[in-house]
Amino acid sequence: MDYIARTIDATIELKLQVTGGVVIKGPKWCGKTTTAKQFAGSVLDLQNARTLEQNRQLAENDISLLLEGNSPRLIDEWQVIRQIWNAVRTDIDERNEPGLYILTGSTTPTDDMSLHTGIGRMSFVEMKPMTLFESGESNGAVSLKEIVDGTAVVRGEKSEIDYQRLAYLTCRGGWPSAMRRSENIALEIAKEYVNGLCESDISNVDGRSRNPVLTRFLLRAYARHVSTIDSDAALYDDVRALYGGVADQTLMDYMNALRRLYVIDEVIAWNPNLRSKTSIRTSPKKSFADPSIGIAALDISPKQLALDPETFGLFFENLVERDLSVYAGKIGGHVRHYRDRMGLECDHVIHFNNGKYGLIQTKLGAGQTEHGVEKLRELRALIQNKNKKSGRIIVTEPDFYMVVNGGETAFTTTDGIYVTPIGCLRD
Repeated sequence: MDYIARTIDATIELKLQVTGGVVIKGPKWCGKTTTAKQFAGSVLDLQNARTLEQNRQLAENDISLLLEGNSPRLIDEWQVIRQIWNAVRTDIDERNEPGLYILTGSTTPTDDMSLHTGIGRMSFVEMKPMTLFESGESNGAVSLKEIVDGTAVVRGEKSEIDYQRLAYLTCRGGWPSAMRRSENIALEIAKEYVNGLCESDISNVDGRSRNPVLTRFLLRAYARHVSTIDSDAALYDDVRALYGGVADQTLMDYMNALRRLYVIDEVIAWNPNLRSKTSIRTSPKKSFADPSIGIAALDISPKQLALDPETFGLFFENLVERDLSVYAGKIGGHVRHYRDRMGLECDHVIHFNNGKYGLIQTKLGAGQTEHGVEKLRELRALIQNKNKKSGRIIVTEPDFYMVVNGGETAFTTTDGIYVTPIGCLRD
């Protein structure tokens, strides 16, 4: 099967010219190995059970033998043999060349002082399941980069994704193995991901036995809070209502394991100092690496999702966050959220290290778009009024405002707010 190009490809190519190693991290099945192989000169597969014991013995006796091969040497799931990390770091120091290694990993190792941080030797890139543009569903008529640069002309572009199709794509998710498959098979892939997560991955992440039933209940509860800033205490209460008595510390341990597996991907808050610091609610927004994880945990079909616009809207926001983080990441941006205690909020904030930023609202239906536009106008007025009252610039104005929806047509309002269907968006 032909390789499906990924947005992260250009970043990996660049990083291989800068540092001795590139570490690609992200959830299982998101395509890390397939992508890494496009750049690799040789491969060491630590997922292969037939050769794993032999490789462990080599690591104990002469680990340098595992590093032999053409550069870049791909070491897939490097954390299976933890000594690999320091061996790679040492080899990079000695050879002092860029592009020597690519390491992939589906888990974050437990804290270990013996593992050098890799700073200065390794570049780290995070991979997510495929965006709608990568999978070919978005036609890419509107470029986020052009919007950020102020060169975009958004005028009448049409999305080819209707409401029912969008519900299916949200349930299917961006798993590469689901592409080009029949719909019923594609939907099963996310369910199998969740099954594997509950039955084995949650324990294999650090060798500690964890209860598959409790894991599933925790995923279901988390899915009910997706795209909200509800407290973990509320989440834990939901788990106890489903499962029974379980200590907060136990649930915290399970949550940390899910983070290390890159399953949950919370969106941290952005603090622009629009109001006093005490007014800013800094709780992270709950999000999955892919919305299909939560949908599979809840066992929701595309038809059921389409018939429940409120739930669909929350998972649609998760889908938009997934795609925006990939598109923004290519140009050095970070996705955050904003909400204060007065209820003023912005679903997504894309900001850059040079100070540029944009405010984005997410609305599932085209009919809700005007509400998103009005929220952005309210935020713009707040910024302008705060600067006017102070007589100086307290907060710089955003470089762009945008509403991302599930509608059909892209356009720009008379006061410069972009409205873009997710089916038109690209990097």
